[in-house]
Amino acid sequence: MTNIAFLGLGAMGSRMVRHLIAADHSVTVWNRTHDATKPLAESGAVAAETPADAARHAEVVISMVRDDEASREVWLNEQTGALKTLPKGAIAIESSTLTPAWIEELAIACKLVGIEFADAPVAGSRPQAEAAKLIYLVGAEGSTFAHIKPLLLQMGGAVHHTGTIGTGARIKLAVNALFGVQVGVVAELLGLLKKSGMDLQQAHEIIGSTPVCSPAAKLAGDAMIAGQFAPAFPIELVDKDFGYVRSLAVGSGCDMPLIDCTYQVLQRAISTGLADKNITAIAQLYMEAES
Repeated sequence: MTNIAFLGLGAMGSRMVRHLIAADHSVTVWNRTHDATKPLAESGAVAAETPADAARHAEVVISMVRDDEASREVWLNEQTGALKTLPKGAIAIESSTLTPAWIEELAIACKLVGIEFADAPVAGSRPQAEAAKLIYLVGAEGSTFAHIKPLLLQMGGAVHHTGTIGTGARIKLAVNALFGVQVGVVAELLGLLKKSGMDLQQAHEIIGSTPVCSPAAKLAGDAMIAGQFAPAFPIELVDKDFGYVRSLAVGSGCDMPLIDCTYQVLQRAISTGLADKNITAIAQLYMEAES
């Protein structure tokens, strides 16, 4: 049994932490809005008032929050940040999708106070979190990775060591960008096929049977045709991640026209009121939703 603090109980975190409770760890939870802690407290977790309170006796702290700003707040806030109380020798795991620059800054802050750090974002969304089938992309020292891998496997189906700190964040942004570009292309093509008079279901089934169509693209097209836009990966979060990819590209001197075009599509979707819909809802820009 490990003393674990889990910070951030949104759509992903609330599902992930249940696997830790089921594995009989001692789990303390914190969320910016306290109502989210209540169901988990009823399942055996302890609710904390602040990240600092949650981390006070922890051996491992896991964060799963929205963006760089939220991560900075939960770890480094001068009054309530987790690093204020986390015991020396503990391990800090950041599983949010963040910029490599912030991840590397956070790692330095952890090192200065004697805390091991792992950059451990996940590939997958709500269904994978629910089923403990997330894919972990871990940037960490080898000894830290070996220590946390069994714990991460309780929430995921695979745990990859990507290399040094910051590599997990880079690969995660690449994964999300690849997914977003595919979904954007599928939405455009389905719109084209529909408006050119094709039987959309038949056309999509044929395309999906070819070797050029990825499983992710096939599933996205299925959801678009069915009009299923409940948020597994909301457009506003995809947009955030594309912003991070573009920032990384600028810093690396890379020209990324496909990423830029997809980012513009996401911005257009947000401007038309689709921010809280699943990424598949960008199909509504190109064709009428069907039910």
